[in-house]
Amino acid sequence: MHESAPSYGSGGSGSAPAPDPLKLAVVIGSDREGRFAPVVADWFLARATVREDYSVDVVDVAEVDLPTSLSYRPAAPVRAELAKVSPRLAGAEAFVVLTPEYNHSFPASLKNLIDWHYGEWQAKPVGFISYGGISGGLRAVEQLRQVFAEMHAVTVRDTVAFPNAGGQFDADGQHKDPAAPEAAVKTMLDQLAWWGTALRDARSRRPYAG
Repeated sequence: MHESAPSYGSGGSGSAPAPDPLKLAVVIGSDREGRFAPVVADWFLARATVREDYSVDVVDVAEVDLPTSLSYRPAAPVRAELAKVSPRLAGAEAFVVLTPEYNHSFPASLKNLIDWHYGEWQAKPVGFISYGGISGGLRAVEQLRQVFAEMHAVTVRDTVAFPNAGGQFDADGQHKDPAAPEAAVKTMLDQLAWWGTALRDARSRRPYAG
């Protein structure tokens, strides 16, 4: 007996026109050599990109070379690196941050990307996907919630976590027991869509003052 494939799109009825898809930036937060992030990211993107309520862009910290010394007047090479990513973060209407857990926290590369920006995060929702050892990266996520609160962002409650992640996926990057993570992805993206739409409408009526 085969179950039907899960539906990732948001349901609904009535004649009201659907809102424009939310511009979702998926931030891959690890640049570690031999990282597992692409496996988790590809699995998630296969589910996020089929939803009609999102338009997805991938921002990978491994593709941006930002110095750890912050500056209000960055040199030309740094401005060139920022030009690769800052407009994309500014244009996003919602974020999903994918993070591993390193030593009970999240990667320095992710914190650096966050710290180089400020207004780009404001009054927008953030969802989380995490992976790691026994905790599945949840300790990193709890710390990130504090960071994004300081950035005036709104984090959604439900997350997607992969404890002992290396053992959950097969050699082709497919999850071995997908029922629970499939449900978790839908719940998180549904919450993110609600907040993203609500905050987009709010910003259009009244710019966020910070």
